[in-house]
Amino acid sequence: MKRNVLHEIMSLAWQLVKRNGFSMSEAMKCAWANMKLKAAMKQRIVKFYFKKVDGSVREAYGTLKENLIPATSGESRKKNDTVQVYFDTERQEYRCFKKANLLNIAA
Repeated sequence: MKRNVLHEIMSLAWQLVKRNGFSMSEAMKCAWANMKLKAAMKQRIVKFYFKKVDGSVREAYGTLKENLIPATSGESRKKNDTVQVYFDTERQEYRCFKKANLLNIAA
């Protein structure tokens, strides 16, 4: 495994411990799940579940695969490490969720 991937996982885990009060064990599980989801979305459309801010559970179908998403305009936004951005294939627009709220990835 590449060193920068492991660095990203550990950084996310520490962020979850500090900001969300996770135990290190919970944080590592959540960080690994987020990395697996991101890697899977770069390959295909993925079905996953996350808890919305209002507490309800959302089923989402998302992707990050280049040929499945439309070209973006030159608009650049400030990067936010606490959320995962994805292209929602059902609504045909970009969406995001808090990485700490990822529940599971459907097989």
